[in-house]
Amino acid sequence: MLQHIEQKTLPYTQEQMFDLVAAVDEYHKFAPWCVASRINKWEGDAVFYADLVVGYNMFRERFTSKVILEPHKRLCIEYLSGPLKHLKNEWAFHQNDDGTCTIDFLVEFEFKNMFLQALAKKFFNEVVKRMVSSFEARAAEIYAPK
Repeated sequence: MLQHIEQKTLPYTQEQMFDLVAAVDEYHKFAPWCVASRINKWEGDAVFYADLVVGYNMFRERFTSKVILEPHKRLCIEYLSGPLKHLKNEWAFHQNDDGTCTIDFLVEFEFKNMFLQALAKKFFNEVVKRMVSSFEARAAEIYAPK
């Protein structure tokens, strides 16, 4: 199983970063390899179901997940279906006294297909780095002073 844990402090508020990450239906606009993103159904105000289509060249896979929100504090993603054997993804947001936000990020996953797992292992660090930087760039695009 592949795992990445990271903590990062960004010059945005806890609310701003939570809102950015919770807007799963916007991921296709900025997240690398995300070719489609959609929220399918809401259960109340704190749970929704979403599909992401990830693609690279001829490769296309759809993931369905349940997203549980603890507004402005935490976001947990429960994997429901797709090409993975296992996925755990959590984001936690902490407001700092200086107005910045510290984010704790965890992702761990394992593909069902051994070839895809071997490929993912080879490029894992680069993929995670690009994903994390895409959220930082999106935050700067939306929230940074003009």
